[in-house]
Amino acid sequence: MTAQMKQDGAADSAGRLSLLDFSQEEMAGFLAQLGEPRYRARQVWEWIYRRYAADFEEMTNLPQGLREGLAAKATIAPLEKVTELLSASGDTLKRLYRLPDGQTIESVLMLYDRRRTLCISSQAGCAMGCTFCATALGGLARNLTAGEIVAQVLDFARYLAKPEAEPQTDVERPTTVTNIVLMGMGEPMHNYENVWTALRRLTAADGFGLGARAITLSTVGLVPMIERMADEGLQIGLAVSLHAPNDELRSKLVPINRRYPVAMLLEAVQRYIEKTHRRVTFEYALMQGINDSPELAHELGEILAGLLCHVNLIPLNPVPDSPYQPTSAAETEAFAEILRQRGVSTTVRLRRGIEINAGCGQLRRAAA
Repeated sequence: MTAQMKQDGAADSAGRLSLLDFSQEEMAGFLAQLGEPRYRARQVWEWIYRRYAADFEEMTNLPQGLREGLAAKATIAPLEKVTELLSASGDTLKRLYRLPDGQTIESVLMLYDRRRTLCISSQAGCAMGCTFCATALGGLARNLTAGEIVAQVLDFARYLAKPEAEPQTDVERPTTVTNIVLMGMGEPMHNYENVWTALRRLTAADGFGLGARAITLSTVGLVPMIERMADEGLQIGLAVSLHAPNDELRSKLVPINRRYPVAMLLEAVQRYIEKTHRRVTFEYALMQGINDSPELAHELGEILAGLLCHVNLIPLNPVPDSPYQPTSAAETEAFAEILRQRGVSTTVRLRRGIEINAGCGQLRRAAA
């Protein structure tokens, strides 16, 4: 896509282009239209992806006139922070962003002893219709551009890089993003091209430079896209939101199952494993009285037997007025133990940020 094409379709309300939607080659073309030599693109690129510049005035090796010209025509921070919430423990920070067209998305930063994990969105809303998910309640507004996906990472990277940045917390603040999960709003495989453009930029040595193995992409199970991901050549982790071991129950919880039923999904996962030799994670949100019985645990263990996989049991983040409620801690552990006894690697995800609506879509819904 040329710089001119981007200019025709991706300007903000002030008519400025987001340079985060440009490849380095496209950025060079854009700067050439301003009469600048190609090396300026490399300078701007480094300021954006290696130094996390938030505005052009920080780019001190550019002439002042060029900085002013860029500020008038372009932006490198296309997201407007609407609100943010910090958990009582200080280890989870959630932000609600407004996009240039007024749509909103969420991102969450989670601080661990050694990891700084960022959960980012790939769409404004979601079309998958999972019945227990707050994001699904509003449907899909649109796909995010590659630049809007990357912008979430860069915004938190700036926060981590500056110890003086607000909000302050008693938790020791690391200085870099170490892990990224595409488990925020939206179905990443439903926005495949833009997501993978963003992933290549985030993992490129001359881009953000994060190792591919430190990134996980979560999908409800779009089988053709899982097949396609197996050929991408990047060691991005694959997580599949399963939530039920049979078609009758899964189709009620995850409607896309009617198109790609459990057997078809598991066959695609098996082919993915055979081609990539990588372990796949199955996410299973436990819901009281819905999908948490010992019988379903045994059924899940049976269908996953022999797969190179790991099950991540997730205590459900409750949505206001929803009939779905989280399984108790005791029943969660009993479910996990059944899986382990059947030889399936299983962990229970640590719940974080419940008091700040840390579940995907909850903050956006509350602000609507």
